[in-house]
Amino acid sequence: MAVGILTAAAEALFLLLAGLAVVAVSPVPAARRRITTTTIRYARRVAEWERCRLALVAAEPIPSPVRASGPRVLGYLAARLLPAALGVLTAGLLVVGAVLAAIVVRSFVAGAMTMAGFLLQLLIGAALLAVNLQATASVATLDRRLARSLLEPSTRQALQQRISELAVSRAGVIAAVDAERQRIERDLHDGIQQHLVALGILLGRARRSRDPDKARELLAQAHEDAQRAVDELRDVAWRLYPSALDHTTLDEVLNMVAQRSATSVKISYDVPVRPAQPIETVLYFVACEAITNATKHARANLITIEIEARDTRIEMRVRDDGLGGADPHGSGLQGLARRVTALDGQFAVHSPPGGPTTIRAELPCA
Repeated sequence: MAVGILTAAAEALFLLLAGLAVVAVSPVPAARRRITTTTIRYARRVAEWERCRLALVAAEPIPSPVRASGPRVLGYLAARLLPAALGVLTAGLLVVGAVLAAIVVRSFVAGAMTMAGFLLQLLIGAALLAVNLQATASVATLDRRLARSLLEPSTRQALQQRISELAVSRAGVIAAVDAERQRIERDLHDGIQQHLVALGILLGRARRSRDPDKARELLAQAHEDAQRAVDELRDVAWRLYPSALDHTTLDEVLNMVAQRSATSVKISYDVPVRPAQPIETVLYFVACEAITNATKHARANLITIEIEARDTRIEMRVRDDGLGGADPHGSGLQGLARRVTALDGQFAVHSPPGGPTTIRAELPCA
């Protein structure tokens, strides 16, 4: 409550200064809009600090970022003046009670008060202290309810937001499936089909050749091309679905991928209970895409993959020491984001120019 009183005073000063700034530039619409936008941005950050404070006091997990509108956030900061004022009153009464208690004890010790009078004062003081402690708890409850009612969406808003998220997720899944089909078609046409055409030409030349040595040379080359076509076909199949997950765990499959990678890959896996297969599949694709991007575009020397279970969710972080500058809106990363979102997960990319690049995916355990 004491910390809440101090933060409310700072927030009142912030609102006062912001209001004066808006009034001062009101004749200039562009400046007014810019100051209003800046005020709402910082007000949202302050509101997030308040929610973190309340969560730490209540021993609750850190809440998600504030998504309430600007007016609701400003209204919350203004409404916090009420619990702050009640907190000041409660704290003041507690201090006055402590002073009076000290006076009563001093009088009793000095012999100016009888035992009966002292016990009566003690009983009255205990009752007032209980009332004061209840008032303190009520102020803290009021503070939490204000944050919940003004910063968190209502049940109807939450349902509407969830419906919107599911609609976007469904559209993203359809787009991801179409993009994956196009990618498979391109891989088959530009890769395996070209190898098979070349293989057919080599076999035809070997069949028509009248020189046994030349025919053996062509057959040996055809055999190498057939092996390359098989390897490429296996890679395409793995991009479709990692069949190794049917009989082994995700960390072992990723270790196999790491062994085939041209860049050093370090894997840390701390998941006591094996998650559902769709979760493992999405995490596999995220890791593979991140390894491919870091090797082909970022020129990384080391890729670190960390997978750990946190309460009811699984978090994957993929870091590389490459050049950075990855585009989160690129087709590959957008496809991964759609996969993660489709399973009610969260996906984020942080890749400043110069690196390092960090890809974070968080998914439910089941």
